[in-house]
Amino acid sequence: MELHVGDVIKMKKQHPCGENRWKLVRVGMDIKMECMGCGHRVMLPRKQVEKGFRSFLEKKDEKN
Repeated sequence: MELHVGDVIKMKKQHPCGENRWKLVRVGMDIKMECMGCGHRVMLPRKQVEKGFRSFLEKKDEKN
């Protein structure tokens, strides 16, 4: 799965604040995400993010 810093994704489960939209802050073996509702940041293993992933809400174009 192609994930890039700046993408906004929708996850299966909601954050305790009620939001399920997350902005990707760091992408690698672990993925750091920021909740779009309260701004809380969490770091999860890539496998767990891919399992809970539902859809892209905003896709950042990475042009090299």
